[in-house]
Amino acid sequence: MKISRLLAGVGAVAVGGLVLSGCGNPYQSEVVEGTEINVAYNEGFMAFNSNSSAGNNTANSNIKYITDSASSWAYYDNTPELVRNTDFGTFDKTSDDPLTVNYKITADAVWSDGVPIDEADMLMHWAAMGGLVEGGWAPAATTGWNLISQTPEIAEKEITLVYDQQYVDWELIQPLGVSAHGTYALAYPDEYADVQAAWDTYKGSQSDDDFTKYSDAAKSFAETAKQKVIDAITNGDTEVLTKLATAWNDAYVYTTMPESPAAFLTAGQYNLLETKEDEYTTVVANPLFTWGESPKYEKITVRAIADSTTALQALQSGELDIWSGQPTADILEFAQSISNAEVQQGIQASHEHVDLTVNNGGPFDAAAYGDDEAKALAVRQAFLKTIPRQEIVDKIIRPLQSDAVVRNANLVSAADTVRYPILTEDNGSVEYTDVDIQGAIDLLAQAGVSTPIEVGFWYPEGNVRRGQEFELIAASAAKAGFQLVDESEPNWAFTDPSQFPINPHDAVIFAWSQTSLAVGGSDQIYACYDEPSAKGGNYMGYCNEDVTDLLHTLNVTADADEQTDLLNQAEQLIWADAVTIPIFQFPGLTVASDQVTGVKAMPLSPDYFWNFWEWAPAEAAAE
Repeated sequence: MKISRLLAGVGAVAVGGLVLSGCGNPYQSEVVEGTEINVAYNEGFMAFNSNSSAGNNTANSNIKYITDSASSWAYYDNTPELVRNTDFGTFDKTSDDPLTVNYKITADAVWSDGVPIDEADMLMHWAAMGGLVEGGWAPAATTGWNLISQTPEIAEKEITLVYDQQYVDWELIQPLGVSAHGTYALAYPDEYADVQAAWDTYKGSQSDDDFTKYSDAAKSFAETAKQKVIDAITNGDTEVLTKLATAWNDAYVYTTMPESPAAFLTAGQYNLLETKEDEYTTVVANPLFTWGESPKYEKITVRAIADSTTALQALQSGELDIWSGQPTADILEFAQSISNAEVQQGIQASHEHVDLTVNNGGPFDAAAYGDDEAKALAVRQAFLKTIPRQEIVDKIIRPLQSDAVVRNANLVSAADTVRYPILTEDNGSVEYTDVDIQGAIDLLAQAGVSTPIEVGFWYPEGNVRRGQEFELIAASAAKAGFQLVDESEPNWAFTDPSQFPINPHDAVIFAWSQTSLAVGGSDQIYACYDEPSAKGGNYMGYCNEDVTDLLHTLNVTADADEQTDLLNQAEQLIWADAVTIPIFQFPGLTVASDQVTGVKAMPLSPDYFWNFWEWAPAEAAAE
């Protein structure tokens, strides 16, 4: 994350009617030549495939949204309301029994090498996301996709998904991610040699003729590569699928520009131009883009600035145009003092929480006590009793949002005025309302666990607010005998199952950021899993079969009252297992220079990036 992990579902409101978006007129570029906008995020880009477990974080998804969102069937505006993107294609439910949805690409949409976006790309995305196809695919979440066990029927630029059961959030399924031919090229680079050579020539010359040669070579390669991807999926060719899955999982993870253009093929308004680890990522207007909304800036540079003061100083001096981050009271005051900027505040659909790892042999794992589950539970409960949630809210959040309160539900936020009161009435959170040091000490004594207890605690290095939270938690926990060890690092390595199949940290603090208003999706965090590649966001190693069943049932339940009951049951069990604890809902702060127009804050991820195509130089907008 760098600020937060993405949560594809878990919303408070079911998806309602869809708004239609589509200009309907021939595309005309509105890019202003020579313009560049500098924006900031608190962490840097590190992976291009944001659908993979390794790539699932907000910093990556912001870039992917800018480069590829034009080739999606729907997106959220800042109402937030789901908007159908008819400039790209259509999707329609063609049957209720079984639930069947047909997707068509109606635009002459192409990847940044000129290869058409088509059914091979959609079919590979289905194979990657469901956890049902061999090869070892490691998606960030399988929710919804795991209900589509039947290999989809495909036609030219068309795919039909048939669900095994009703899926309440079917409108949010979008069958397109990274390119099929690009993934095949990364899996079989020798077969891509001619395209690579043509790219290297173009890269050196930057001539239109050399780009055409590169594009022609890519198209020729793609004809065969796409068919090989389709054949491997439909015929169950394990050897090819394993290579494709490995490339899909790992080959898109990078912090400097890769040699192979197959690793950064884009499908929208911008192409990836340059990225430098923990510094910046620059995208440039895509000359092949001819569908959807035209952007206004020729280049967008997203700078990785962890320190909020540094970011605002850059904005004040004119070096930066837009910033949003995790503010403190001092940062809000500073932002409001900048005369050449507009400040937008609001509540974000992200919430801070602490997770405890229960499968790494550490203090919260029963394995540390001879598989004594009761003893491990007591240690977890004792630790959670020491977390000063109210103090964190009072000292860090209320100066930003005077009415901020502690969040007491894992599965819904207070914005859901119907469900939140139900889920918090009797879920067990009352046991952790106040810090209870004596209660923690008593629990440890009753369990026969001696202190001090060393707890490896991770937070993202360089994040000021999280650093403050760590200090408050460490000071409080120490009073009950918990010795917190600072294991902060900036790269969120524990989230990549290829690096760490098991989370090495005993406790971690970060935020879940909602990308939608989905009802389901919590199974990607709290459901049991068999293989590390299938754990999604369950970095805790948590497994309660009853919780898993409840959340899987939620995904296929349409009745609102039944949904509430399922959520309530799961919420109570999660609290009873003492594996995680919510702290607060994020206060949002977006600051934009008066040199740019069209910046609009957004509660869901991708935050203010949601309408990047509307950003325009103030001078150009005034003309």
